[in-house]
Amino acid sequence: MVTYLDNNSGFNNWNSMRQNQKKTKSSIGFWGWLILFLMAWWIIGTFFQSKKAQTTTQQPVVIEASVLEKQSIDSDKISIDVRGLRISNIELKEHKQTSVPDNSVALLNGENNFIEIGFLSPDTTVPNINTKWKLDSGNMIWKNEARVSFNRKISIQDYVIKISDNIKNNSNREIGLSPYARIISGAGEAQSASVETGGVVYANSNIDYENWAKLNKKSFAYSTVRGSFGFAEQYWETVLAIDANDQTISLKKNGDLYFADTIVAPIKVMSGDEVTIDTYVFAGPRIARVLDSASENIPGLSKTMDYGWFWFFAQPMLWTINWLYALVGNYGIAIILMTLILRLLMWPLTRKSYASTMAMQKMQPELQRVQKLYANDKARLQIEMMKVYQTHKTSPMSGCLPMLIQIPIFFALYKALLISVPMRSAHFLWISDLAAMDPYFILPILMGATMWLQQFLQSPKTSNSNKNDVMASTQRAMKWMPIIFTIMFAWMPSGLVLYWTVSNIFGIFQMYIIKKTMK
Repeated sequence: MVTYLDNNSGFNNWNSMRQNQKKTKSSIGFWGWLILFLMAWWIIGTFFQSKKAQTTTQQPVVIEASVLEKQSIDSDKISIDVRGLRISNIELKEHKQTSVPDNSVALLNGENNFIEIGFLSPDTTVPNINTKWKLDSGNMIWKNEARVSFNRKISIQDYVIKISDNIKNNSNREIGLSPYARIISGAGEAQSASVETGGVVYANSNIDYENWAKLNKKSFAYSTVRGSFGFAEQYWETVLAIDANDQTISLKKNGDLYFADTIVAPIKVMSGDEVTIDTYVFAGPRIARVLDSASENIPGLSKTMDYGWFWFFAQPMLWTINWLYALVGNYGIAIILMTLILRLLMWPLTRKSYASTMAMQKMQPELQRVQKLYANDKARLQIEMMKVYQTHKTSPMSGCLPMLIQIPIFFALYKALLISVPMRSAHFLWISDLAAMDPYFILPILMGATMWLQQFLQSPKTSNSNKNDVMASTQRAMKWMPIIFTIMFAWMPSGLVLYWTVSNIFGIFQMYIIKKTMK
């Protein structure tokens, strides 16, 4: 007695979608879902990205302006302006603006954009934003009427600003001090919806992003033992940490400004004692090695690097591109070399995929014969078609493996290009920025043309007359892929389009070699 496959089997469902005319909309199978997925992803990334946070109807917070004269502190990497408790206009000397190449990138350079680090106390007078400090060998010194002295020293190491406050209690009673710090900033430019920008908080060993749109709607508060907070843009971030326990961190928006602040639980200073409190500010590029170095004093800073879902691909790919750049001196050539390396690694899978495609081509007459012979016996048809696939040791999906592997590589490279600071101004041929779209659409057109040629060479020569034929259905869906991909890639980073174009060209030569050897 013949035991038929269960009607709920995966093969039965797969075959029924192609045999039943009422379900012809599913005939494109894998390729249809892939196209829909990529189109949806492109639409979301293109039309729903948050270019700049929108203002709300909240009442603005009045920020008192400091009347103090500014002093400048310089280092090899950055320079800052200091007005008493406030730090602003942080210039990144090694990074230039894309719009004005002669000018360096500046963080917190608006009228009301600054970092403020100070103290609150119910027991004694503390310095405020207009307190005039005495300068002594680079130190800021101030003493109140109760003989409590405040000594502030500001130093810079790479992209880390260290504010060291020494408080000595010369009064005749115990005092309590609560250190506080706040960063006030306007909304940054979010050039891509795929990169986390806005408020960032590290609390209780977890990193939390609250983008500009979220901050427009509500405030956020965190309690942690030791954490950090600040604001992140696509390529830069300003993150602050007080070296003290029991902190309360908050993120909020008032008026047109965004606030990130913290206050530390009161610290008791006995009469005659002194205490030193260190505050660290990172203001610089979102580069992994830079963040790792600074995270020694700013907890969680290294975790603010946003590699995305496919971080296990994005990290090594970004490292490989930077390593190749160090060898050849051009990021465009580095991307080309990395593409060739990836294609060589996938050579065995590509060869196997093409062998499977050729097997599918050879078995089409046999499949068509089985479909005609058992057209009225669906259960028997399934068994016989299964036997054909088993005989040829293949399946309809076996040729899709290289494409499936390239999907996470595609998204990982896309992420790597968006977060790579050196890539934002990298030149290659007519392209002035590999992290931006090709302004002349030359690469997207080349990508579409090479994709069509590769598809033409790889597609088996089968008749398209049978609408229920698996191979014919796949070919009909594939014909639209170059056009759809060309439109999608037109607004993507040119470095990503360069990768896909070179991958197509390599695939064409690879296909020629495989065809020649398989004969």
